Amino acid sequence: MILVNGECRAHIEISDRGFQYGDGLFETIAITNGQPVFFDQHMARLQAGCRRLAIPFPDIGLLRLEAQKLSQHSGSAVLKLIITRGSGGRGYRQPDVIQATRVLSLHPSPDYPDIFKQQGIVTRFCDIRLGLNPALAGIKHLNRLEQVLARAEWSDPAIQEGIMLDINEHVIEGTMTNLFYVKNNTLYTSLLTLAGVAGIIRGLIMINSSCDGISVIEHTFTKDELLSADEVFVCNSIIGIWPVKQIAGTCFSVGAITRQLQIKLAQFEKKAISSGL
Repeated sequence: MILVNGECRAHIEISDRGFQYGDGLFETIAITNGQPVFFDQHMARLQAGCRRLAIPFPDIGLLRLEAQKLSQHSGSAVLKLIITRGSGGRGYRQPDVIQATRVLSLHPSPDYPDIFKQQGIVTRFCDIRLGLNPALAGIKHLNRLEQVLARAEWSDPAIQEGIMLDINEHVIEGTMTNLFYVKNNTLYTSLLTLAGVAGIIRGLIMINSSCDGISVIEHTFTKDELLSADEVFVCNSIIGIWPVKQIAGTCFSVGAITRQLQIKLAQFEKKAISSGL
């Protein structure tokens, strides 16, 4: 089922700037027992992205109602929510009056084996590099060609994720995930001021790790620093946390901090579902 501006239809205008220029943002939201999980966190990021791009943010109550309408009869699913600047003629100039387009669509949950969470995944370094743009860094905008090209680099089903670096050879994220590593009981993740997407699970991990006494450091780091880690894991709102057991031939154990964070995240998800947040 798809809702476009609240109507059940499966098309948008050809002139829509989301189609023409990728002029918009999106959120990918897990649905569990008919409930959107971490909906408030997704809306906070979406609103921040709309503010950055100067796109009018739709009424959050309306978005919540439409999300619930799509997801209420599903067990486990994925809700994709797209906001664009709407239609506006040919050329880059924005229309004087912006009428944002909102699209909500429901999709089956990916059938990932539970072994990925338990024993970890195999990853590789991608060849494509992320460009640097502080104006767009952090937000989940619709321009994802770098990730599309990176994901096209491999078809081996034994590899579950690709790790992306920026043009300065700093490790940033996975093609679909944020990345953390542990060294000497300290948690590290990439500084996303020039590139990358600030995922909501990344944010939850950082806030709650600090509350639990685990030091969290955002910084720039290289391949070699990552490969010398004690633990590595990736995360997003659909998969939760996957330990990384191998990167380009270097092996890692699933460590205690990764396990602790998996348990804590599962508790947060259960609480969010029960409270409808």
